[in-house]
Parts: sequence; structure tokens; C-alpha cells
Amino acid sequence: MSENIVDHAEVKIHPPVLTSIHVAGAVSLNWLMPFPESLPQIFKTFGIVFVLAGLTLAFLAIREFGRAHTTLDPHGAVSALVTSGPYRFSRNPIYLGFVCTLIGLPLALGTVWGAALSPILVLGLNALVIRYEEAYLEKKFGEAYTGYRSRVRRWL
Repeated sequence: MSENIVDHAEVKIHPPVLTSIHVAGAVSLNWLMPFPESLPQIFKTFGIVFVLAGLTLAFLAIREFGRAHTTLDPHGAVSALVTSGPYRFSRNPIYLGFVCTLIGLPLALGTVWGAALSPILVLGLNALVIRYEEAYLEKKFGEAYTGYRSRVRRWL
């Protein structure tokens, strides 16, 4: 009898899918329950800045995966532990970029529903994705990962 060895994090949902669900939820909530007052332009501008910051953070993090020649796919086998670039400050800069986008995009469109849903996205990412990725990375890289985890915060 052969045993199937799993060499990937057993995440429960792809992070972009989870984020997209929350963005769609924010847009839907705004359609169903719009705020009676329009947001001031400063909030919309802040939203654009937040989206740009989130996209930049995610891009820089993705670039580090390319430099390390390892996969971004949470269902793929990683070949290197990435600790450079934005990974020096956050263990999850791509997911942090997703949260920034969830907050910023709806703000730019004139609603605060994305900000209201952002704690739920963070909880979802922690429960359905990050805990499985961290368990996998600890199993795969051992002390190298536990040392990194003790030095760098999960989010910020």
C-alpha cells in the first residue's frame, strides 16, 4: 500500500477567492444598504491610496517569490522559505495587500462596507489559509521557519 505524501499547505480556500468574496460582499452591501450621505472626497482619495499601497505590497511580495524560484500557489510545493523584501516586516504581505484592497476599493467607490468587512477577511485568512500554511512551513523548514516566525509578525 502506498502512502500519499502531501507536500503543500492544505488551505481550505484560495486567498484571492476569499478576498473576492469579501469585495463582492462590500459592493453588494452598499447596493442593498447604501449610506444616506456620500463620503467626503478625502475618504475616496484615501481609498485609492490604500488600493495602490496594497497592490504595491502584494507586487513586491510576489517578486520575492520569483527571485526565490518558488511557487505562490498555496496548493503547490514550496522550494524555499522567503524572508526578504516585505517578508522582513510581515509574514503575510500579500494577504495584507488583499486587506488593504478590500478596505480601499469600496472606499474609493464611496462606501465603508469594505472596512467593515476587513476584520472578517482577516479572521477568514487566519482560520482557512494562514494556519495551514504555517503548519506546512514549520513541517517543511523546521527551525528556519520557527526562527523566522518568532522574529516577524503575522500581519504587521
